[in-house]
Amino acid sequence: MTAKVFAGAAALALIAGAGQAQDLKFPVGEGGFNWASYEAFKAANNLAGQSLTIFGPWRGEDQVLVESMLDYFTAATGVQVSYSSSENYEQQIVIDTQAGSPPDIAVLPQPGLIADLAAKGLVVPLGAETEAWLRDNYAAGDSWVGLGTYKGADGAPALMAFPYKIDVKSLVWYVPENFEDAGYDVPQTMEELKALTDRIVADGGTPWCIGLGSGGATGWPATDWVEDMMLRTQPPAVYDAWTTNALAFDSPEVIAAIEEFGAFARNDAYVAGGAAAVASTDFRDSPKGLFTSPPQCYMHKQASFIPSFFPEGTDVGVDADFFYFPAYADKDLGTPVLGAGTLAFITKDSPAARAFIEWLKTPIAHEVWMAQSGFLTPFKAANADLYGDPTLKKMGQILLNSTTFRFDGSDLMPGAVGAGSFWTGMVDYTGGKPAAEVAATIQASWPR
Repeated sequence: MTAKVFAGAAALALIAGAGQAQDLKFPVGEGGFNWASYEAFKAANNLAGQSLTIFGPWRGEDQVLVESMLDYFTAATGVQVSYSSSENYEQQIVIDTQAGSPPDIAVLPQPGLIADLAAKGLVVPLGAETEAWLRDNYAAGDSWVGLGTYKGADGAPALMAFPYKIDVKSLVWYVPENFEDAGYDVPQTMEELKALTDRIVADGGTPWCIGLGSGGATGWPATDWVEDMMLRTQPPAVYDAWTTNALAFDSPEVIAAIEEFGAFARNDAYVAGGAAAVASTDFRDSPKGLFTSPPQCYMHKQASFIPSFFPEGTDVGVDADFFYFPAYADKDLGTPVLGAGTLAFITKDSPAARAFIEWLKTPIAHEVWMAQSGFLTPFKAANADLYGDPTLKKMGQILLNSTTFRFDGSDLMPGAVGAGSFWTGMVDYTGGKPAAEVAATIQASWPR
């Protein structure tokens, strides 16, 4: 490229950046955003004329939201960002990286897939400084460092991926009016949750709605229960060993966690429709019992997305609410949170790619999306008052209060187990098979 052409391209880039700056979702300097972090980042990163390609899972409305955040990165640096996605983004990123034509930055919600790419030398380590930053600035920082650490082609573990945009699964949904009418308080411990479950039965009600039906994926909601129970009965290191099969699936610790789930799901008095209805009830229909009169159930355990299947017009925070699926008071395991989320990593090294990882360390990179919808962060310096609605703010507080965060265990396991025998095994278990027998069958399915 000649100097003249390059200068012209740079001028166009600056013009485009200026145009985007005018279209920023929230005017710089206004509101409760941490604009100081934006200005400091801008002063340190003049990369006008450079470009950055980002490939991720966000499509539709989520793509609009992520691009509104990326506009600020462009306005601050002059870097022209091209974001793209694909319906089959998991397969596409494998094809692109192995073909030698990767994006600069990739974003994935599958740690196992990132581990595969890292082991082939297709992911660039982020360095000790970023590792220290995560440990110091994210709540339960060690958990996030562990989630983003993978072995490279040389077999040495290193921080490879930056967690950004998190989902929470450790939630129990309920109707406040039902609790108020019955005189029930939100339980703060697992002991209190079990006592409340028994009290509801004694009062003539049914405590829980549980449904595992999901077509070809029937059984998956039970895996979240078991994972949450593992985190509430065992130290995090045991959970980690379980997801890699360093701890066999049919070990006593895992069998006990399955039976903890069964204490709720296999008790006819505890579940709407009785235990036999658990596997056949579609998970999308299962929370509807909260909203009948009289209520068919009082509680429903499910991740943050479940309000999409509440009756039309349900006002979350008023007509329905949630509380943290509590930990045992007597086990001293802190406040663990089960969830999922996306991780950003460099697949083609460049100053712009490095700057983007630094950008994710600024409060403003989180706050712009927080102030809209569908975004949660454990970043302690981000202004929680900016969350777009009280429900997100409350979920965000659960993340900030967590002492341990662990990714959905079934997603960390080989597909034949995490998206196969674990699902079917939970259906068999709720149907009456002993936990030890189910666990042994799942263990036998683990790829050798």
